[in-house]
Amino acid sequence: MAQSQLTSETLLERILTSLSDDKAEDVVQVDLRGRSSFGDYMVIASGRSTRQVSSMAEKLTDRIKQEFGYTSKVEGKDAGDWVLIDTGDVIVHIFRPEVREFYQLEKMWLPQGSSASAN
Repeated sequence: MAQSQLTSETLLERILTSLSDDKAEDVVQVDLRGRSSFGDYMVIASGRSTRQVSSMAEKLTDRIKQEFGYTSKVEGKDAGDWVLIDTGDVIVHIFRPEVREFYQLEKMWLPQGSSASAN
């Protein structure tokens, strides 16, 4: 698929599928449209270990590159506690559970009294 045809919804769907295929836990998507200029969606997920977190991040970036021809920006993959993947329209955070609990990104980005879309 050419990058010009790539919509944020198509990219989001592929990211969610990739995370599901790799057994990500507690996957949450946050709609940022109209609330942020840096992306349309944020996806937050957990992996059980540093090895799984790093592996999920690597597979996700490889799949995006193979399917859409887009190279994602990645931070934190070597440490494996928290990996940030910037795909352009969708920002992906993959955490170890303890690190995710500490930062609580869902609480920061979701309006009070609402819940995220979990997959």
